[in-house]
Amino acid sequence: MAESNARDLTRCGLADETIAAISNPDKQKVESDLQWLSHPNRHLLCWDDDAYPVLLRRIPNPPAALFIDGDPGCLWQPQIAVIGSRNPTAGGLDHARDFATTLTRQGMTITSGLASGIDTAAHEAALNEGGLTIAVNGTGLDQVYPYSSRATAGRIRTQGAMVSELPLGSPPRRQHFPSRNRIISGLSLAVLVIEAGLNSGTLITARKAAEQGRDVFALPGSLNNPMAKGCHRLIREGARLVETTANIMEELGPVAAELQMEIRQRLDQPDEPSEKPAEFNETLLDDEDYRKVWEVMGYDPKPLDVIIEQSGLKAREISSMLLMMELKGMIKKQAAGLYVRI
Repeated sequence: MAESNARDLTRCGLADETIAAISNPDKQKVESDLQWLSHPNRHLLCWDDDAYPVLLRRIPNPPAALFIDGDPGCLWQPQIAVIGSRNPTAGGLDHARDFATTLTRQGMTITSGLASGIDTAAHEAALNEGGLTIAVNGTGLDQVYPYSSRATAGRIRTQGAMVSELPLGSPPRRQHFPSRNRIISGLSLAVLVIEAGLNSGTLITARKAAEQGRDVFALPGSLNNPMAKGCHRLIREGARLVETTANIMEELGPVAAELQMEIRQRLDQPDEPSEKPAEFNETLLDDEDYRKVWEVMGYDPKPLDVIIEQSGLKAREISSMLLMMELKGMIKKQAAGLYVRI
């Protein structure tokens, strides 16, 4: 019987090493994984699970499973990957913080790789703004790499999610990171490159994104800045030159709409607003925070940062509430991140 199963696995294209692991699992490692998963907010999400993120499922060679430390619902939020050099200039760090902050205010979840430099700056900007952020790791989730990012990782676990396809105990090996990069871009609607050298791993992520059909945005820089040369190459190869977040948000509408349709199907909601929205609104508007948001919104388009300021709620809370209100047919998201009542 074992030989028959091995032949079936071979016909499926699995490597001998993989077949051996399936046929004779390491019981000690399985027990260690189960013990890790027994803690709150830790999850193993398999490819055939309904909660597996739809955009990631569509990429070539999606991960068979994801270990998650944090909120798995974050993976369904509209995301943009903000990536760049591990050794950025001071100006590059400022750009990473500014763009991540503004994108968070506009309802985007920031996804990156927890690397030193641009990645960590983007994560921390989203956290400081009260938004969601996702770190895709090149190690098992029982480790943090680099070690200097451990404090940021702790905040991400409670205000987003740490994600890895690698089993517990996996060290930071060089070959893990190109594979990790395809998940960063696969989860995201688009990729924004802040600074990158000509031979950096950032360019690998950007090219993976293009292969996956994602928009790639690149920030131009000084001709004298070696960390701008990678961005300039991407722009020559077809990446979109970006100067403000408005350039990004205008391009993401069609992809975001498709993601929202998938979310509607997941939640078993109709694609079109009800002719009697009040029937669905009553339950949401019983909640005090939803009422605050509804009251500050009018029939004229209003940007997210104004809604946050006038409601007194945090960006993270507002983003999820606006998504739910849109799914319920109460509001509509327009170009450039503006919201309006229906």
